[in-house]
Amino acid sequence: MQLETTWVRELPGTYASVTLAVPSAPRLVAFNGPLADALGLDADVVRANASDWLSGAGLPPGASPIAQAYAGHQFGGLSPQLGDGRAALLGEWVDASGRRWDVALKGSGRTPFSRGGDGKAALGPMLREWVIGEALTALGVPASRALAVVATGDPVLRERRLQGAVLTRVASSHLRVGTLEYYALRGGLVQLHRLVGYALARHHPEARGASPALALLTAVRDAQAALVAQWMAVGFVHGVLNTDNVTLSGESIDFGPCAFVERHDPATVFSSIDTQGRYAYGNQPSITQWNLARLASALLPVIDDDDDVAVAAAREIVGGWGEVFEARMREAWARKLGVTVSDVGCIDGFLALLHAHRPDHTLAFRGLGAALREDRSVWARAGLAGPDVDAWYAAWRPVVTATRAVADAAAILDAVNPAVIARNHRVEGALASASAGDFGPVERLVAALQSPYDAALLDTELADPAPDGFTEGYQTFCGT
Repeated sequence: MQLETTWVRELPGTYASVTLAVPSAPRLVAFNGPLADALGLDADVVRANASDWLSGAGLPPGASPIAQAYAGHQFGGLSPQLGDGRAALLGEWVDASGRRWDVALKGSGRTPFSRGGDGKAALGPMLREWVIGEALTALGVPASRALAVVATGDPVLRERRLQGAVLTRVASSHLRVGTLEYYALRGGLVQLHRLVGYALARHHPEARGASPALALLTAVRDAQAALVAQWMAVGFVHGVLNTDNVTLSGESIDFGPCAFVERHDPATVFSSIDTQGRYAYGNQPSITQWNLARLASALLPVIDDDDDVAVAAAREIVGGWGEVFEARMREAWARKLGVTVSDVGCIDGFLALLHAHRPDHTLAFRGLGAALREDRSVWARAGLAGPDVDAWYAAWRPVVTATRAVADAAAILDAVNPAVIARNHRVEGALASASAGDFGPVERLVAALQSPYDAALLDTELADPAPDGFTEGYQTFCGT
């Protein structure tokens, strides 16, 4: 696990070196073997050394721990200095294909950006990062992933005494919109130019334009449009879409109060701190455009020396969000319905059913394949039935079977609509068991979520919606 440190070498002045907190009794409690294999790591070596390398007790070869600086618009208000308050980037792993991955610890102690916090993390929230990262990845949604979770043996004091833990997070990078905001606020033109070049080379090397900053803004817009469309398609609610949680790579990151919708409702909010519904499920596209406008503002000094020229160019790109996102969203809905984007009636008709009936989002889509086989039991579980459903089905069926056999069309639908997601009551139950010392439920849950399209899982309790009364009033928390 020999790490490289291009951030340290190429981006001076954008971070602070840190010393990791040493845990009293580090113990590996979760290890992501599939991720280790995908990265080309020697899983046996990393697992054997995880309690040392991935806890703060020691360092893997080549590591140089740093805390990155960034700002952020949080719930619409500017926080000019945030930064890694409880995280440390150890370095980058380069896989066999040459792709570079950040390896970072979360919960590894205080940094110069801790703002009075202890820099620690609790076991439950760190295991949640493992669960959600694996769930999204298996659904085809770009996401950071947990390589390991190490219990520290030290308590963490929040509302009550909790078990401490350190997460090892692997991501395409930790470059955020807030990273560029930080230096724009401080007039750091040198850092801005370096960050733009670094981000383009690392994440969007195909991006082209007269201005590197405009090329980056366009690439981030397009990547975020694809990402948010995927969130909407699977019913994912990030929960805290502040600009410090929006990556330049177009990857999901920071899984605190995130959750999946059950009954389809654009107004769905889970986060305990989102009292106004700013980051509700249905608001995620418009909020992402708002965040892109903040990125555009940060980039203005390096777009053009003429403010009017810079603003006009940036406004054109951000203003194109609606068209770009709508195209990605239409593609996602069409894929889930087994039709083409030109089949407007099928797409709009099913979305109207979702709004009218508020069925279980996941089972409503999963039931499409079963319905083609003349089995509407999945739709019954979802709460989707009625004359309007029958009418839509009668119009959709000949479209989806026009060029393929019914069995083939049903198999295609089953391959793109999951049988299971990280249902909130299952996640909470698994995390509660782990906090009590039984890691079996969370391990079994992750294993199922890594194969979400498996038809056999549809007949298990993991596919069942939450019991009556659970979702109403259900809240998630940041874990900070």
